[in-house]
Amino acid sequence: MRLARRALLLGGGAALLASPAAALPLLDDTLLNPCLPGALPAALAGHEVVRAAWDGIAPERVWDVHVHLIGTGDSGQGPWLSSRAWSPRHPMTVARRILLTNAACAQRGAVDQSFVARLDQLAEGLPPGVKLMLLAFDYHRDDEGRPLPERSPFHTPDAYAAAIAARRPQRFEWIASIHPARRDAVEVLGAAQLAGARAVKWLPNGMGIDPASARCDRFYEALARTGIPLLTHAGHESAVDADAQDLGNPLRLRRALDHGVRVIVAHCATLGSGVDLDRGASGPRVPNFALFGRLMDDPRYGALLHGDISAIVQRNRAAEALPALLVRADWHPRLLWGSDYPLPGVMPLISVRSLADRGLLAAADVPVLLEIRRHNPVLFDFVLKRRLAADGARFGPRVFEARAHFGRRDG
Repeated sequence: MRLARRALLLGGGAALLASPAAALPLLDDTLLNPCLPGALPAALAGHEVVRAAWDGIAPERVWDVHVHLIGTGDSGQGPWLSSRAWSPRHPMTVARRILLTNAACAQRGAVDQSFVARLDQLAEGLPPGVKLMLLAFDYHRDDEGRPLPERSPFHTPDAYAAAIAARRPQRFEWIASIHPARRDAVEVLGAAQLAGARAVKWLPNGMGIDPASARCDRFYEALARTGIPLLTHAGHESAVDADAQDLGNPLRLRRALDHGVRVIVAHCATLGSGVDLDRGASGPRVPNFALFGRLMDDPRYGALLHGDISAIVQRNRAAEALPALLVRADWHPRLLWGSDYPLPGVMPLISVRSLADRGLLAAADVPVLLEIRRHNPVLFDFVLKRRLAADGARFGPRVFEARAHFGRRDG
């Protein structure tokens, strides 16, 4: 019991590693996700806070653009998780595994199956028509495109994500993950499009991708030609091991944009700092969110560049970027809702009470949101972001109706 308690406390610390605060507020709720049924009890489902969140929203247009699909491989169906996640030599990686598997209500010995079963349950707890976009995740690869498992945090094959989505097409879509260093990257993109992929996901910091490299040009040309968006992380990465943080600099995405690629910047680059490459390789370091804002304000990219608002309510991101995003109404048509599931189920990671204390949320909403979270972290994320306000500005319905940003299936 003592060992388990130490592991869980360590997990809480790991979830908050990127926070600049030395002392964090007390937990809103329990340390662990209680994993209550995903469908809300009738009284909670009918609460004014929940009903008001759906005002003006067409559920069939609501797609959560950032839902992780992770497994350990215990099903033999394709997912893989680095052995570091169990190694005492990597205690923070172990801690992340503990909290993330709890957040996803995954069961020991059946992680793959129970992760998907919980996703099914959460999706059924949402209004009919709402869909979750499941993310595949490629390996870190070398310059020749060979996979490097020893440098990869996890792997979710395209075929696995496609198969899970195909089982529940009324609830799931899927997003491929294709490393541009693969010699067959363009061919794999074509196959993914035929299989129904709606976008391509990158995590440059963790996959070893330099978005500013000429080596990406052939892949960018294919993305631009097909119109498939690139959903790419930008900013510092703290949820998984990443050994090349500078690759998350938002300015490195100019090359994709200049090729005409539609780019969705995950988390709106709301963590860390990057070199101001517009002032040269030795330019000063600037908050990544400010660099993202520079790109958003560049008129050349108005039709190409978007940001997803996943993770922006986390303790380590919400201080400045959250109110800034709320008041930038001119950006809202280019922002897309994402939950970053299972992270909303990591209980220490988001402090609803702190958001209320800062005046971004009505105090009366706090207990309702906390109870929603105990049942359905995806719905919690949706309702929370619908209720947030800064200087009277809120995220409007278009932010959540992301369906319009993704083309119809071909083939």
